[in-house]
Amino acid sequence: MKVGLTGFSGAGKTTVFNALTGLSAPTAGGGDGRPNLGVIKVPDARVDRLAEIHRPKKTTFAEISFVDFPPPRAAAQKRSVLDADTVAQLRDADALVEVVRGFPDLAGAAPAPVADLEAFGTELLLADLAVLEKRLERLKKEKGHERERPVLERAVAALNDGTPLRKLDFPADERSTLAGFALLTLRPLLIVLNVAEGDAAAPVPADVAARAADEGADALALSAKVEAELTALDPGDRAAFLADLGLEASARDRFIRASYALLDLISFLTAGEDECRAWTIRRGTTAVKAAGRIHSDIERGFIRAEVVSFDDFVACGSEAKCRAAGKLRLEGRDYVVQDGDIIHFRFAV
Repeated sequence: MKVGLTGFSGAGKTTVFNALTGLSAPTAGGGDGRPNLGVIKVPDARVDRLAEIHRPKKTTFAEISFVDFPPPRAAAQKRSVLDADTVAQLRDADALVEVVRGFPDLAGAAPAPVADLEAFGTELLLADLAVLEKRLERLKKEKGHERERPVLERAVAALNDGTPLRKLDFPADERSTLAGFALLTLRPLLIVLNVAEGDAAAPVPADVAARAADEGADALALSAKVEAELTALDPGDRAAFLADLGLEASARDRFIRASYALLDLISFLTAGEDECRAWTIRRGTTAVKAAGRIHSDIERGFIRAEVVSFDDFVACGSEAKCRAAGKLRLEGRDYVVQDGDIIHFRFAV
């Protein structure tokens, strides 16, 4: 799954990317114009606990890929419209994270996060309108698209009204119709307000939270400067640093969890002496498709899934005790996997 970081120049987007990934991508326009790529492991106390029990040779956490997209070429020093290259790059992401400036700029100008959100949201609306209106024009000259036309007309009406498509409730068949257009306002969106160090412990301001809700998005505040400094500290020094700032924990884990939820992802677990691992799947995935995340042969030869919930496993202490207590279930291919299920797949090929 790919999460794209975007936003206007000067918001500290690449600093946020570096703080979250532990990388050192050039900031302040010092890059080569190509996206920065990074992978973040998703913290999971359940995997840690299973590793304590099984003492496996290997422990593997779920991962999310992050892409730090460069700002529009025309926006070197000021806010500018999204150019075609930027729009094309954004459409390649499964979800968007918009980083918004919440600190004074180098000239001392106060931040205007609500105005920035409104301006960037308008750019996304216009980009989607251009795609859908062009398609509707083509449909006027073609026949055999009776089902597609009303879906596109509904979407265009919403966009003209200033409503992002993520706020509309499209049935599965209509979402399938829209999927091929890679619409930006249909992408899940997380707003990250990048604040000054002194505001690191402050909540998201009410006006920013309200504007995020208008966009159909979630919002959180963090200080990229603080997060970057944390990554450079020894683990033993981090707690004291956070305490000095009035923070209980780093925003990094909160950001990762929010991004994971943004994509509507869950994790099922596998555990044993060789490896304890979290596997990422979409919520609603069936057992046979979850088996395919491990290996296509397991999906093809699926027989059944032996399932126990994480809480039941920890309470009982072992698979044998779960079986004796009736907590281990046999599920078929259409079973919908739940977050935290520990699964052993039986298969034959």
